[in-house]
Amino acid sequence: MKIQYNTEIAPSLMKKFGYKSVMQIPKLDKVVINVGCGESKNNAKEIEAIVKDLGIITGQKAVICKARKSVANFKLREGENVGVKVTLRGAKMYEFLDRLFSVALPRVRDFRGINPNSFDGRGNYAFGLKEQLIFPEIEYDKVDKIRGMDICICTTATTDEEAKELLKQLGAPFYA
Repeated sequence: MKIQYNTEIAPSLMKKFGYKSVMQIPKLDKVVINVGCGESKNNAKEIEAIVKDLGIITGQKAVICKARKSVANFKLREGENVGVKVTLRGAKMYEFLDRLFSVALPRVRDFRGINPNSFDGRGNYAFGLKEQLIFPEIEYDKVDKIRGMDICICTTATTDEEAKELLKQLGAPFYA
């Protein structure tokens, strides 16, 4: 995917948007995968299962996120485990996106595409998945609970239009 970006996508983006420098061409910065586990904050086994699942999916060890502040309404104390995240960069990022766009997302039931309006205004794209089972690396028999995840694709694009074109050329399956 990185070779395709360098040979085909970057020149076409430069031509389409009329950049004067190659440094202006938007590129992928990082991909952040996040699984919230607020309901299982006291269960260490469940958090370890989430870390293991994310490790299998991404090929990188996940980090456990802790609460920064206490919130009484959520029965949350400072320092409790609230989620697990992985930040992918470089080759692992391209490999993960390739698997996500070509293998995992088409396995979603009634899949028509991802929402083209989920950009944040600064060229980043975020969406959620309802279950981790769409990844072929996860074995259905060994899953204790079906969990969702948030995936945020961060780019160096300054506008949503540039980022959308970049992701579309990388193979993101947007619906019309």
